[in-house]
Amino acid sequence: MSQRTGSTTPRSDRPGQRPDPEPATHAARRKRVLKAMAKERRDSVLVLFSAPVQHRNGDVEQEFRQSSDFFWLTGFDEPESVAVLSAKTGTYTLFVRPRDPAREIWDGPRAGVPGALKRFGADAAFTIADLAKQLPGVLADHARIYHRYGRDAQGDAAVTRASDRNRARARDGVAAPTEFVDPTVILHEERLLKKPEELRIIRRACAITAEAHVRVMREATPGLREYELEASLLDTFRRGGAERAAYGSIVGSGPNATILHHRSGARELRANELLLVDAGCEYGYYASDVTRTFPISGTFTTEQRALYEAVLAAQLAAIAMVRPGITLEAIHDRTVKVLVQGLLELKLLPGTEKSILADKTYRRFYMHRTSHWLGMDVHDVGTYFAGKKARALEPGMVLTIEPGLYVAENDKTVPAGYRGQGIRIEDDILVTRTGHENLTAAIPKTVAEVEAACRG
Repeated sequence: MSQRTGSTTPRSDRPGQRPDPEPATHAARRKRVLKAMAKERRDSVLVLFSAPVQHRNGDVEQEFRQSSDFFWLTGFDEPESVAVLSAKTGTYTLFVRPRDPAREIWDGPRAGVPGALKRFGADAAFTIADLAKQLPGVLADHARIYHRYGRDAQGDAAVTRASDRNRARARDGVAAPTEFVDPTVILHEERLLKKPEELRIIRRACAITAEAHVRVMREATPGLREYELEASLLDTFRRGGAERAAYGSIVGSGPNATILHHRSGARELRANELLLVDAGCEYGYYASDVTRTFPISGTFTTEQRALYEAVLAAQLAAIAMVRPGITLEAIHDRTVKVLVQGLLELKLLPGTEKSILADKTYRRFYMHRTSHWLGMDVHDVGTYFAGKKARALEPGMVLTIEPGLYVAENDKTVPAGYRGQGIRIEDDILVTRTGHENLTAAIPKTVAEVEAACRG
């Protein structure tokens, strides 16, 4: 392993704290959501609960990460919180944990009610202990409640009890809700189209991830273990200012590369094998998601190169299609067609292009989809279909393009040089008004670039 373990990013560009959007950014998001709610029904209210604290074991807690919807809307990063937006009054209410000097010694500072009002822009704020008392009044006289039932039993119970209390006050002139609607129909459509301030953060996440992938290409040598390279990835993420990995890093050597969700293990890297690295950081609550596959010894074998170039051709063809009006279904179909052409040229599948596509026999080597949305969640929110029709891409959408070919180690129907080879190439693509931008284009990808990066 190279002795150079530090980040190459200047320290001045790596802030020690997450780059939270400005309060005005969250206020603008709430304004858009309120407008969308009012368009559907003026007398509506949205109730959103923060992520719960999860225990790992005993009294040890898992690392807390705020619900993406909650953070996107509020910028508030504490548990035991509830946000309420009223389209009828145009107001924003926060329920939060109270200031508690004794607990803050253990868990860090809390915003409390004063912070909810001053720092986070709430029109009204209460302690979370007052939720049962105050929520009925906040929800009163709203016919529609946007609340996602089935995700949080305590939240469900709180909304139900508040609604029932309002129903009991009907003779006092208090109107109770008649509709309960999933808020994601509004929130997730708003989140799908990324604004400039979001793209700035995503670009930084991609830059940190690029540095991590290049470092691993340089460091990977026979004799290392998969987990050692996973450690290099995480080290680069954190040194770059990222809070965490966006998902469990996949570091698969040799036949492990044919396992789509292989978790980095103790397998030793061997000469003349490939290493598949699917890893991305989360920076400012936004994810990156990149896969590169490269030769551990620094040079592809003849068969590895042939498979790699087949995957690369499919990926480049798919990326070239990205523009407003195109669908992910069309991109996937094009990807599959190019992969099938490559498999036929390599004589790894019998039949014709038409028969293989019709029978889907290519799924033996390519069994997953080509793309997914990317944003605050690595598999980000937003619908893929409008009814039964694939939705068209729009400027501001960010997606992955990630074709692959995976040849089982025990597949005796193919020549030995292809067995146990897994290759995936993945980039993060922004849809622009005139086409697309590859946000991770800086990471080596051609055969020549990859081999040069492996040589350091």
